Amino acid sequence: MGKIIAIANQKGGVGKTTTAINLAGCLGVLEYKTLIVDADPQANATSGLGFDPKNNKNIYDCLVNETHPRDVIMQTQNPNLDIIASHIDLVGAELEMINMPNREHMMRLALDKVKDEYDFIIIDCSPSLGLITLNALTAADSVMIPVQCEYFALEGLGKLLNTIKIVQGRLNTDLEIEGILLTMYDTRLRLANQVVDEVKTHFQELVFDTVIHRNTKLGEAPSFGETIVMHDATSKGSINYLNFARELLQRNNATKVNEDDKKITLGNEL
Repeated sequence: MGKIIAIANQKGGVGKTTTAINLAGCLGVLEYKTLIVDADPQANATSGLGFDPKNNKNIYDCLVNETHPRDVIMQTQNPNLDIIASHIDLVGAELEMINMPNREHMMRLALDKVKDEYDFIIIDCSPSLGLITLNALTAADSVMIPVQCEYFALEGLGKLLNTIKIVQGRLNTDLEIEGILLTMYDTRLRLANQVVDEVKTHFQELVFDTVIHRNTKLGEAPSFGETIVMHDATSKGSINYLNFARELLQRNNATKVNEDDKKITLGNEL
């Protein structure tokens, strides 16, 4: 049975979609069957993987029309990676779902139908704490929180953690915090190092060892409709996300990595 991981932070611009796309892509390359669910009306994960959000059945159909996920799942060019696309219609889904008796559980009910077919299901949440994000947290086994290595990094994190506690208490008692991922790290900035230290001091073992560096290739890959590992496998961004995927697998005791496939290093950088 696959593990469902929601990638959430109501603060925008922290690297949620970049992480969702590239973590999923790296898990696929490492031979884990993976599904990415684009639960953001902006549909950046959809377009970032080379699909036109206007021309495909999508997660809206699953949530509102109860379409079977198999009817909307599409294969990407990345090995072992499928996607359920998003659409701008998802903005209106919250209003349409408001009177549904199981409104917070619609995504869980949908994903339960295909959960056994994947090793991992990654949900890219929108930068909000609305009904669709609540659906994602209710459906998920764990939540991963990207935090950028910049000023105001911890801003709003308390509100997100409080929302997670509410979900754990009322909607999904099994929800765990997978961990906090530090993103957009720039080795040249003293502030970035201060943020890393501050987040690790506050959250300790919850923080992943892997840190995602700023990398132009990471910003470039979506314009080609590709994950970073397919766009440029030797780039710093690709190496970061491959290492992150391996760390996630090891934390979940799910690694197939053998002794000859050790962590790739980036010299003496963090």
